[in-house]
Amino acid sequence: MSQTPLLDRALIEEATKKSGLIWVRGTGPSRALWHIWLDGAAHLIGDGPGEQPLPGLVDGSTAEVTVPSKDKGARLVSWTATVRDLAPGTEEWDTAVAELKGKRLNAPDAEQMTARWARECRVVRLTPEGDTRPHPDGSLAAVPLTTSATTRLPAPAGLPKLLLKRKRRSGK
Repeated sequence: MSQTPLLDRALIEEATKKSGLIWVRGTGPSRALWHIWLDGAAHLIGDGPGEQPLPGLVDGSTAEVTVPSKDKGARLVSWTATVRDLAPGTEEWDTAVAELKGKRLNAPDAEQMTARWARECRVVRLTPEGDTRPHPDGSLAAVPLTTSATTRLPAPAGLPKLLLKRKRRSGK
């Protein structure tokens, strides 16, 4: 077995584990989603009241995952994932939900959260398939939409003097 796939898997796991969120694109646009890394895959909770939306993540399809750096936000690694919904009540679902519950911030119903997730939400497993994807050329930033909005006018010429006076007064 080549060393490159092993290094790719290690890079995917470490980067995704340490990142607070991942950008996921299924059939629609990319979305920033919080997650946990468990048993070699990213796990998400969503599509329920008060939870993050998971549009475009269809069971059995693939998704592109981009992992940003936690401190700078720059793209660290991109990888293709197989999307799989976990069925409530299974051992895999219970394990994932136990970890997700510990990471869920500001839950309105912490005591009944897992029961609500079983009734109303989806737990999705994103399993890496293949190697990492090469970084694309350019920034991939979208062209801004045309608008009649404008930027503000330049600062008045006397403003720097006024601000400097305030600093002098507050410094004494």
